[in-house]
Order: sequence, then C-alpha cells, then structure tokens
Amino acid sequence: MAWFKRERRPITPPPEKASRVPEGLWVKCEDCGQIIYNKDLVAASHVCPKCRHHFRLGAVDRLKLLFDGEWIEHDRGLRSTDPLSFIDTKPYQARLRAAAAETGLPDAVVTATGSIEGIETVVASMEYEFIGGSMGVVVGEKLTRAVERALERRLPLVIVACSGGARMMEGTLSLMQMAKISAALARLDRAGVPYISVLTDPTTGGVTASFAMLGDLNLAEPKALIGFAGPRVIEQTIRQKLPEGFQRSEFLLAKGMLDMVVDRQDLKATIARALRFMLGAPRRVPPPV
Repeated sequence: MAWFKRERRPITPPPEKASRVPEGLWVKCEDCGQIIYNKDLVAASHVCPKCRHHFRLGAVDRLKLLFDGEWIEHDRGLRSTDPLSFIDTKPYQARLRAAAAETGLPDAVVTATGSIEGIETVVASMEYEFIGGSMGVVVGEKLTRAVERALERRLPLVIVACSGGARMMEGTLSLMQMAKISAALARLDRAGVPYISVLTDPTTGGVTASFAMLGDLNLAEPKALIGFAGPRVIEQTIRQKLPEGFQRSEFLLAKGMLDMVVDRQDLKATIARALRFMLGAPRRVPPPV
C-alpha cells in the first residue's frame, strides 16, 4: 500500500495580483474618513469637501495659494550647521540631509516677495515636513531678514506659522531666535508697517511664544492646534481634564487670543482685505472680460 501514501507539500498562498489603482490617486480624510480623489483635494486647497478638515499644506503650496502668480524667493542659500555635534537616534547632519531630500527645501521656512491681490507683500511660509517645522538658526535668520526687508521697502509682512517650536538640536542658539525675530518685529511695529500672522496646524512651542502671536492681526485656520506645551503634557502636569477643544483655534478665538478663524479658501481674500484697510489702499478692480 506504499503507492497510496501522499507526498506532504507546504501550502503556499497564490501570488497577489498587482493593484490597477495607481498609488496616491485617492486620499482618506483624517477627520471624517471620506475618500477624496487627489486632484479634487488639490483643487480644493487641501480642504475636505465633506467636513472642511484642513490638511497640512506645504510651504511652497502655501505661497501658490496666497500670491497672484510668480514670486521672488529670498535667502535660499542659507544652510543649518551642527553647532552642538548633536546625535540622538541619528546625527543631526543626517537628519538635515534627509529633510532636504524629502522636501526639496534647504530648511523649514521659505521667504518670498510677491503680490496678494495686487498688493506687494513679503511672505514667510513654514514647512512642517522639515523636522517638524522647527525653528533653528536658519529659520530665525530668514524670518528676521524677511522682517527687515519689509521694513526697508515698507511692504506689509505675512508669516504663516506651522511648527513644533524651537529646534532642540541647536540648543540655546535656537531659543535666541525668539528674541531676535521679536525685536525685528518691534522695529516694524514702530515704523507702522503692517504684519499679519497666520497660525496653522500645528503652531506650538517657541514659535507660539514669539512671532506667531505678535501680529497686528492674528488669523488661524479652523481647528488648528495652537499653544506652548501640548495638551497631554498640560493634563499630566496639572492632573485635570482639559475642556473640549482646548488649544484649538476656535477655543483661542473665544478666549481673545485670536482675531479671526478663516477657512483656507477665504484666506487670501481676507488677508488682502485687511491689508487694504491697514494701508489705506483702494480695492483692485479686475479688468472687464
């Protein structure tokens, strides 16, 4: 009966069929779970059409949203060094190279001059994907130069904050940027040049504790996390349950810390209207079609 004995073979699953759907064609909303066609999301300025959840927007995409067309970028050649020879899970220099390769940017802020509804404006836009939008020496220097450029040319200034705070890998040198930028903004204020601060998700740490809250007009996007320490740290420190929506932009607006909460698709028009009021400029009339 040996002929009846079966040969034992391992059971192997059938090979997986390759998906016919291209990668990145659809995006799932982090808030409501809605599946959104990626091109529709881009057309909607990365705002969910169902729940109005605001996805994070990169620094360059933010400039495209605000400026009328082309702009002139400033100080792109500045690069961070490694003053502390900092090593955590990997060397700081390696993290800088990886962040630059991922974002295509030399550091966590882009500064530029262009027009917002015909009003020439200096705009600084922060990039969260570059080491959490953290503020090191280069970010502080570029922001300070943007303020000084606005002061020299008497152009209004807009800073779009999106940051986890000061960059710990540069130690005290990163904390010094808080005072440095704030001092430059004080000179801008004395000269009567308008400064609008736009706070997006998230704006925390030393960025909130300095230039982000110093605007003549402080705007924020809906449901943006804004604060110094995070809510979990605060709860663990004071051992109390925090109110619903604590540190979100709507909460700060109700407490008088913000002037307006503005939907991203209305942001450009709101900034332009505020600048016309501050500058006493007439409204631009579009040419007839």
